[in-house]
Amino acid sequence: MTFRRTLLLVLTAEVLVVLAAALLYGFNISGLQGATRFSGRLSALIFGLIFILLPYHREKLAAILSDKFFLAFAVAHTIHFIELFSYNMVIGGTFIPLRVAGGALAYVFILTTPFVINKIAERKRFILENIYLFYVWLVFFLTYLPRIQGKLPYAGGKYVEFVVMFAWICLLLVIRISLAITNRKPHHA
Repeated sequence: MTFRRTLLLVLTAEVLVVLAAALLYGFNISGLQGATRFSGRLSALIFGLIFILLPYHREKLAAILSDKFFLAFAVAHTIHFIELFSYNMVIGGTFIPLRVAGGALAYVFILTTPFVINKIAERKRFILENIYLFYVWLVFFLTYLPRIQGKLPYAGGKYVEFVVMFAWICLLLVIRISLAITNRKPHHA
């Protein structure tokens, strides 16, 4: 797939997310909160494809998201960030410094990786990709963990949604580990 087509699909999906949130919750603060949640879930879906397909099925990933899959995720997650930031500004939300720092580092990875990943040697690229993937995975994990623990009572959405998303994030790790085990190259003496 070409990146242009992937970009069009991501942008179309983001517009549909906003429309769905507006139809479900209205053109108000609840609609913005819903759009933010739905957009984050779209990003989690795109990330999930990259997380499980990149190391062992790069060609399939390129067929689904183009060979610029990191850029496709960066676009989707930047839109999510704009919605999240806007929502927090509108409600006068407070920021928890540790959470903001962890998320900020994830965004630095998300925004820079598409532009530097192909400019480094293959061995270093493999290391950077894995640091990137597991760090962003950890941020997703730490996003949903406090929600299922009930530590973020003002987070929008229902508890069952948090459980489903947390299970999705955990399932990604299980799939990634199983792929690593099944694709391990045998060591010859």
